[in-house]
Amino acid sequence: MAKRVHRPREDAEFDFILGMSKVPVLAYFTGTWPKAIEPCRAMDLVVGDIADDYTGRLTAVRTDITRCPAATERYGITGAPSCVLLKEGEAVAHATGPMTVAEVRKLLEDHLSLDDHL
Repeated sequence: MAKRVHRPREDAEFDFILGMSKVPVLAYFTGTWPKAIEPCRAMDLVVGDIADDYTGRLTAVRTDITRCPAATERYGITGAPSCVLLKEGEAVAHATGPMTVAEVRKLLEDHLSLDDHL
C-alpha cells in the first residue's frame, strides 16, 4: 500500500486526519471478517494507486470498521469495502463493494474540481 494512505488506529486519529486535511478525503472502510478480507485487500491496491495519482488533491484514509466504529456509523457504512469522499467532513459521494481504479477515478472526478489542491 502506498505511503500516502493514512491508517488511523481509532476514531480520534481518524477525526484528527480529517480535520488536518486541506483537501478532500477519500475514506475507504475495510473489514476483517472472512468475506471482506480479499475485497478489502484488493481495494488497498486500488486506493494506493489513487493516492499516488491524486497527490496534493486528495487525502486517502484506510479505515478499519472495528477500530473506528464512530466514523463507520457517522457515514452510514454497512459493508466493506466502502468508499466515502468527504469534503470539509461532509460525505459527497459513497460507494460500497470492490471497485477498479477507473471506477474510483470516476467517483472522484464527479466531485473534485481543479481547485481542490493545496
